[in-house]
Amino acid sequence: MASKHIFVTGGVVSGLGKGISAASLGRLLKQRGLKVAAQKLDPYVNVDPGTMSPYQHGEVFVTEDGVETDLDLGHYERFIDEDLNKLSNLTSGRVYWNVLHKERAGEYLGHTVQIIPHVTNEIKEFVYGLGEYTKADVVITEIGGTIGDIESQPFLEAIRQISREVGRENCLFLHVVLVPYLKCSGEHKTKPAQHSVHELQSMGIMPDVIIARCDEPLEDGILQKIAAFCNVEQDCVIENRTLPSLYDVPLMLHGARLDELVCRRFGFAAPEPDLTEWRQMCSRINGLNRSVTIAMVGKYVELHDAYLSVVEALRHGGYENSAAVSIRWVDAEQLSEANLNEQLAGVDGILVPGGFGQRGIEGMILAARYAREHSLPYLGICLGMQIAVIEAARNMAGLPRANSREFTPENDQCVIDLMPDQTGELPKGGTMRLGAYPCALAEGSRMRDIYSGAELIHERHRHRYEVSNAFRPMLEEAGVRFTGTSPDGRLVEAMELPEHPFFVAVQYHPEFKSRPNHAHPLFRELIRACLKS
Repeated sequence: MASKHIFVTGGVVSGLGKGISAASLGRLLKQRGLKVAAQKLDPYVNVDPGTMSPYQHGEVFVTEDGVETDLDLGHYERFIDEDLNKLSNLTSGRVYWNVLHKERAGEYLGHTVQIIPHVTNEIKEFVYGLGEYTKADVVITEIGGTIGDIESQPFLEAIRQISREVGRENCLFLHVVLVPYLKCSGEHKTKPAQHSVHELQSMGIMPDVIIARCDEPLEDGILQKIAAFCNVEQDCVIENRTLPSLYDVPLMLHGARLDELVCRRFGFAAPEPDLTEWRQMCSRINGLNRSVTIAMVGKYVELHDAYLSVVEALRHGGYENSAAVSIRWVDAEQLSEANLNEQLAGVDGILVPGGFGQRGIEGMILAARYAREHSLPYLGICLGMQIAVIEAARNMAGLPRANSREFTPENDQCVIDLMPDQTGELPKGGTMRLGAYPCALAEGSRMRDIYSGAELIHERHRHRYEVSNAFRPMLEEAGVRFTGTSPDGRLVEAMELPEHPFFVAVQYHPEFKSRPNHAHPLFRELIRACLKS
């Protein structure tokens, strides 16, 4: 049976939570026994977000098969608990890249290349491809941006065509709108929602379900008004109110019968979803009785979305320890010997996340040294592991100029370096070590204990530089233990300080595989160590 299609669009303003709505619906349908696949279509002209500044776009989420994608895919994976893939994110840049390559190869047989049909066909092929690849019962496709954006038009035209090709009974349009509350008059306003729906209808798309984002509960009269003016049934206007936790949203949408409505539309004889575990998790989240404070020492701290998956993974680790995690955002560029004690005073642990470029590096090294000298729990991720190695080389192994080749190309003490086969000038996009790779864990190590005795694990990477093998013996002699490597022993994947209560750093990105109801073990054990410190 061919996949059914749900298309999620947004109107009025950006940032309404289309991704959370899509992910929540995916979770509900999965709990009904349906196979769900999710994808995001992004209108920007970059080929992927890999070379975009985190200040522009937030974090880059990496899939198991090594694709750099939009951060909303992290929400999909955390809620639906399915590994996404190369067919889960498409940008305008990738669309035009593919179309132009086909034109140069003569695949269009001399035809004039146009938005319709060539660009729209490329988009449709991508959407259909995910259903065929995953054999999903339902494919949920989120369209990035806001209705009315000029760059979104080819994507909207493509999904309009899909609805005609698969039949309206096999396709559902879900539109997320803002319903603002005016305190001055004490009432909700539906006009922005009406205008947004009318804009969507002008593109030939008639929404079947309207998700009304709001901060205050909506009166029945408001729901009736939206239904009447936007030409949908009243039970198809669903309130999505701001809640204390993102993970409460699936329960709220289930209470509004959204998943039942979808099953009814598609003719699925699916049982009621078993949400017992999810309810228990949300109850635990809302009843946390302890707290820890983690210093996040990074260079993009002004935009918290730059570390979205790390933040969520920390919270997941807190949930499993019945602890609320508070994050102290520390700008690494502003950290110095003079203010180090003040900036880090009172924290229970330190985390140095991933990143690129030299800015803020010395501040991160100071933070790693502070954690080591004060026996504070430390977790380094990607760049955070390289920072820990540089700090150990300088202050434990007697290499005062220790650094990374990325930052000091002419240095003779580059303990972080390119591997021998990574020579020459490489392009920036898509040339890193990306996706899942195996890691062998050393016997008797803290790392193996953290992973419940596993000898081999698989984790996702996004980096280019590695620990230099030339300096490994000197670092080990100084007290560093490299407890995770590639199976052939050539690449360092993890290090720890055996004499420290909890000082662990990994080259990969464990945050991408953490789930709210199943925290990644590194984050779970970091929070556990913080509670003991």
